[in-house]
Amino acid sequence: MGMAVVVSPTQRPRPYPFKPVCSSTSKCRPAVILPGLGNNSGDYKKLEMTLNEYGVSTVVANVSRLDWFRNAAGLADPNYWRGTLRPRPVLDWYFKRIDEAIEKAKPLAPEGSLSLIGHSAGGWLARVYMEEFGFSDVSLLLTLGTPHLPPPKASPGVIDQTRGLLNYVEENCPKPVYTPQLKYVCVAGRYIQGARFFGNSYVDVDSVVPVNSDQPISEVAVMNNETNSTSVSTAFRARLVGQGYKQVCGQADVWGDGVVPEISAHLDGALNISLDGVYHSPVGSDDMLRPWYGSPAVVEKWIHHLLN
Repeated sequence: MGMAVVVSPTQRPRPYPFKPVCSSTSKCRPAVILPGLGNNSGDYKKLEMTLNEYGVSTVVANVSRLDWFRNAAGLADPNYWRGTLRPRPVLDWYFKRIDEAIEKAKPLAPEGSLSLIGHSAGGWLARVYMEEFGFSDVSLLLTLGTPHLPPPKASPGVIDQTRGLLNYVEENCPKPVYTPQLKYVCVAGRYIQGARFFGNSYVDVDSVVPVNSDQPISEVAVMNNETNSTSVSTAFRARLVGQGYKQVCGQADVWGDGVVPEISAHLDGALNISLDGVYHSPVGSDDMLRPWYGSPAVVEKWIHHLLN
């Protein structure tokens, strides 16, 4: 089983100063950031700058939003319609971008090793890349809000949006084993709790409190009496989010980062971390009101994995 760590608002890690803090006597391992589905390289510019301030040289894989339309080539594959799609050749373009970024980062590696940071789909795409092309240069895979697990089969109302890709990952990629040579760290966000579309549910009200505040990150409201417009709006939002969660894990009333359920972002064998109040994407995020995995105060909670 994987190791799990939940970081709550009352468990504030010691702030790291914005300077190199490496256990090695030489410079830090470089990091390669792998964008998530629909994101482009520019979305991670601030995260790149934050990591550089910690002394971690960073390369972002070169991906544009238009590049993702290349995935439409999968529509011509009969496996797409059978739900048995394989990553290659449909995603070869992305693997090429990973390879180019790794080659760019290699000269920066003090001991020939580097870290991969996969956001969202970038995390499981990194696992496929490591399986297909090798991982001798990688000593850490850190995933941020990655849906690692395929949705349950034959679950009512659930459609596998990856058309079998996550089944391929689960069946063909090595099971993660957290070792000194290759560390797997999976970070999940607990930003909002979804709700079933019908019936009363406990619905989370996302907080406007900064992630590094001593105040609670989130509140829970019992929506048994949806009489005012705010309550109705909040309940409806949680139910919409819950339907998204259901397509990923088969359950609606679970916690997640607003896109990926917490239980899907963890892997057996990895070091699994859950962070309260953390939103899924850099798009639509706000470092104070709605921080995402790459916001400075959130990076503070996982940066030590890149520094040792």
